[in-house]
Amino acid sequence: MCNNYFPKTRGLFAIRTTTTTTSRSNPPSSWSSSSARHGEIPRRLALYSVDKIVEEFAMDLSMNPFSSGTRLRDMIRAIRASKTAAEERAVVRRECAAIRAAISGNDQDYRHRNMAKLMFIHMLGYPTHFGQMECLKLIAAAGFPEKRIGYLGLTLLLDERQEVLMLVTNSLKQDLNHSNQFIVGLALCALGNICSAEMARDLAPEVERLLQTRDPNTKKKAALCSIRIVRKVPDLAENFMGSAASLLKEKHHGVLLSAVQLCTELCKASVEALEYLRKRCVEGLVRILRDVSNSSYAPEYDIAGITDPFLHIQVLRLMRMLGQGDADCSEYVNDILAQVATKTESNKNAGNAILYECVETIMGIEATSGLRVLAINILGRFLSNRDNNIRYVALNMLMKAMSVDTQAVQRHRSTILECVKDADVSIRKRALELVYLLVNDTNVKPLTKELVDYLEVSDEDFKEDLTAKICLIVEKFSQDKLWYLDQMFKVLSLSGNFVKDDVWHALIVLISNASELQGYSVRSLYKALQACGAQESLVRVSVWCIGEYGEMLVNNISMLDVEEPITVTESDAVDAVELALKRYSVDVTTRAMCLVALLKLSSRFPPTSERIQEIVVQNKGNTVLELQQRSIEFNSIIQRHQSIKSSLLERMPVLDEASYLVKRATSSQATVSLNKSAPAATPGGSLKLPNGVAKPPPAPLADLLDLSSDDTPATTSAPTAAPNNFLHDLLGIDLTDSSSTGGAPSASTDILMDLLSIGSPPVQNGPPTTSTVISPGQVTKHASATPQVFDLLDGLAPSTPLPDEQTAYPPITAFQSATLKITFNFKKQPGKPQETTMHVSFTNLTSATLTDFMFQAAVPKFIQLRLDPASSSTLPASGKGSVTQSLSVTNNQHGQKPIAMRIRISYKVNGEDRLEQGQISNFPAGL
Repeated sequence: MCNNYFPKTRGLFAIRTTTTTTSRSNPPSSWSSSSARHGEIPRRLALYSVDKIVEEFAMDLSMNPFSSGTRLRDMIRAIRASKTAAEERAVVRRECAAIRAAISGNDQDYRHRNMAKLMFIHMLGYPTHFGQMECLKLIAAAGFPEKRIGYLGLTLLLDERQEVLMLVTNSLKQDLNHSNQFIVGLALCALGNICSAEMARDLAPEVERLLQTRDPNTKKKAALCSIRIVRKVPDLAENFMGSAASLLKEKHHGVLLSAVQLCTELCKASVEALEYLRKRCVEGLVRILRDVSNSSYAPEYDIAGITDPFLHIQVLRLMRMLGQGDADCSEYVNDILAQVATKTESNKNAGNAILYECVETIMGIEATSGLRVLAINILGRFLSNRDNNIRYVALNMLMKAMSVDTQAVQRHRSTILECVKDADVSIRKRALELVYLLVNDTNVKPLTKELVDYLEVSDEDFKEDLTAKICLIVEKFSQDKLWYLDQMFKVLSLSGNFVKDDVWHALIVLISNASELQGYSVRSLYKALQACGAQESLVRVSVWCIGEYGEMLVNNISMLDVEEPITVTESDAVDAVELALKRYSVDVTTRAMCLVALLKLSSRFPPTSERIQEIVVQNKGNTVLELQQRSIEFNSIIQRHQSIKSSLLERMPVLDEASYLVKRATSSQATVSLNKSAPAATPGGSLKLPNGVAKPPPAPLADLLDLSSDDTPATTSAPTAAPNNFLHDLLGIDLTDSSSTGGAPSASTDILMDLLSIGSPPVQNGPPTTSTVISPGQVTKHASATPQVFDLLDGLAPSTPLPDEQTAYPPITAFQSATLKITFNFKKQPGKPQETTMHVSFTNLTSATLTDFMFQAAVPKFIQLRLDPASSSTLPASGKGSVTQSLSVTNNQHGQKPIAMRIRISYKVNGEDRLEQGQISNFPAGL
């Protein structure tokens, strides 16, 4: 800010070059006076070659090795005549060498000329540190021309970090006390540019004294220099409070502008100065603003018909600072602010600048409601301006005004919506953010309709931001599930490629919970998929719904009054998924979801099983391992595992909506805190669900074995309910234990449920009391399951005694069915209580040999498991032999949590695949 009042280098170079003598090289003698009279000399001068200029400059250097006689103009011409950077560097290098020689020879006559050339070289970016001391010598000279060059060089070649600057403090002090006001001005300009903290403390008294002089130019420069001093040493602010307040009584606009800036800086630096100026300066500021607003035409201050807009703006900023949080001061300036807001013309840029600053002042102080409405109406007029900059700053200011007077901003809602459709991308984005702030429960539907309609015709670059805002609005303010689904389906159809994953995940969670709208959803998505199959998120949600609720699509189940029946065959549903599978050949997630949907449709629509199998088999050779594995496994399920196919491919359990929202809010909590946005929902407060129905969060989720959030079991308040954990299995496995009694917990609440679970209820092992063979491929269920589950919970009690390291642990029968018996033996190493080696023995209880025998185990995340290879893959019949295998287990929370394990055993009997699984919860205490 201070640089506006300091002399510029261009004037220096102009004065110096105009006083030099004529050129040494005379023009050719063939140039006659008659040709000069006819204007041919300028034309012939243009014929001078660049080589001639460089040659003349070299001649000057040869004539005077100190380069004292080389003029600044000649050096500039030689540098500009250089054709390459190398030539320029050569000219600069020769000139710098000559200047160094002149400095060594103590050439005083041309010291100022050398310094002028050195400053030009510095502005070109070449090093000039060797001339710093010459600046100090020129400053110490007595004449004004030398001091002018010296101070200008000081501001260009040095900064406040240079140690050489300490040597100039004494010269500055002498010049600040000089009788020549021009020399005083030079010292003030230099001090205002390069003042350090030490110099500020040493020279503050002189600057404070100069604030009281009569000369307005000196006062102006002293005030600007004081700003630099206050910034460097805020403790000195109290020294300038009285002088700054007295300067506000001046008539000279330059002094007033500098004084207002000084007062503003004092308010920032000191609370005491702020209170002092509130008491002493408010009346003076009102007077200044009134005089400037009502003054007649003054050509020296007039800009576009407005008197001194710069003084207007600085006074308004200082008023905002003084009136913020002070009711008395705000009340005193209300009238003058209203006068400025109503009388200032808005057809010129200067007037708009004053109006904007006036609006910002009104919003920043304790203004009356009427004055705030007036300010917001001014911003509304700005929105209709053709200048993009004015509209942008108006939108910025309206966003700030939302926290002050929302209703007044709502009146301009239609104009703001039009700005969302503006051609300028920055205006569109800012208007969209403002529209999001304007949305409430009463206007959410019309505003959403406007945004969705514009989404269809908006630019591709803007669709991502627009889609994100629409999704946020729909999730936050929807009160009706049907309206929520309709809006999300429209967004997926128009810009599904820009919908984020967590948005369509939340949509699937809502569809899973809205049983009465599942048929409507799958039919709507099917129709949207036929019309807009190129939208990625739409394809994913549609494929998921077709796989889950395909029978509702084909049979028109759960029709709503607003729907019209559609005819969709089983083959049509498969066609839709197959088309999506072929279209998204690159996206692994979409193809994986299509394969899962096809697998489920093979169970929903048995006549299409062969066709679905052919589609699935096509991916057996896929280069993506995930798709290849799914294809092989799904083909095996369709072809070989008809006995478990129906239970394996049942509909997904109802996904816990509240738990998902807690998880989603927790995952985004870090981002929310960084952006200073609204606090995220926490388990301790009520949650507003996507359908607008607020309900309390569930009880704290049981994490008995420190499983990850993906493995967290459902709440224990309803043990016989359907499974709540929406992440149990991507295939939608039904884990409900239909045979359990009302008092026993269902399989859905099993704390060790993981991806090894495929539909059979877990086995609770221990000494069996009764054994019933359900089927050759299923596991025997024991009556002692319920007590042993509670034994596992009791293992968490802190009072459980820890055994001695040398304690022998008895072997246990970990698993026993009609086919198989598994025995565990334990061994611990001294000094490592958390590590356990388990020797597992498998015994065949049937009369048939078991082949392709394979044992698998899963443990919670706080346990590390290493499984060694089995001794054999063939288990002899009738217990005539056994297979052994070793396990190494490390319990990282030994003494706090017990070991728990789920096991799965697969084998073949007479070529038929068999599978058994169970849970081991009877490990010895302290293991």
